[in-house]
Amino acid sequence: MDTKRLLFIFLMELSVQASKDTKRLLFISRSRFELRQETKMAASSSASSQVSLKLLIDTNAKKVLFAEGNKEFVDFLFYILSLPIGTVIKLLTKNSMVGSLGKLYDSIENLSDTYMQPNQSKNSVLNPKTVNFGANVPLLITNDNVPMAQHFYRCSNCYNENYISDDIAARCPSCNSCTMNCEMAYVKGPGAVKETAEGGGFVKGVVTYMVMDDLEVKPMSTISSITMLNKFNVKEVGGLQEKVVSLDMTEGLKLLKASLQCKNVLTSVFLG
Repeated sequence: MDTKRLLFIFLMELSVQASKDTKRLLFISRSRFELRQETKMAASSSASSQVSLKLLIDTNAKKVLFAEGNKEFVDFLFYILSLPIGTVIKLLTKNSMVGSLGKLYDSIENLSDTYMQPNQSKNSVLNPKTVNFGANVPLLITNDNVPMAQHFYRCSNCYNENYISDDIAARCPSCNSCTMNCEMAYVKGPGAVKETAEGGGFVKGVVTYMVMDDLEVKPMSTISSITMLNKFNVKEVGGLQEKVVSLDMTEGLKLLKASLQCKNVLTSVFLG
């Protein structure tokens, strides 16, 4: 074999090897990029499922005097108040419920469907859907019970727009032969645009809120803070400690449970 042919074969092999090495480098670079993106997404998801809270603690009395909370925490407290009883019992589990509601929930769960009205189901009581109050309400305790956007339907057979339903299985009262299974477009009013501009949820985000140990909520100011210190008869400022805590799903459930059992909720959850 002559020298030129050998040189040609050698260069071809180098080219093939270089191509393989380039593909490996591209694959490694892409993998690292994807890993970085996944890490960022995981960090972002983790951050969005937590709410920060600043506690003012009386170390001598070993209690939380009050907390400084932002819009996210107050929205979360308001959201707790809007939860259906069935959802609360499901989240806290029946055995940990104070009183007889756990027994009531258990009896409904064990009741045969033959005793239910044809247009009713046990699931609507045991697993009620929560109302959608906006995307920015921290849903720390909802688990799989995510607020559902409401949909509206009309009859696909007679196109009678005098009747609409939020149940896709409802029968059309006009033709009485088809279900209301044709979804209608819902047009949001000016209030929805304003809600989006202000971030949704319940309260405005331009204010810092004071949350008492018993979960009483009020706008925070320097005067209100001094008033609270006088109310609690705090004489040694050196005995006060600030502590920033993060509220995730675990603390969210603890807070929900404590709010049904005691009046020193923040102390019970974060110092107990």
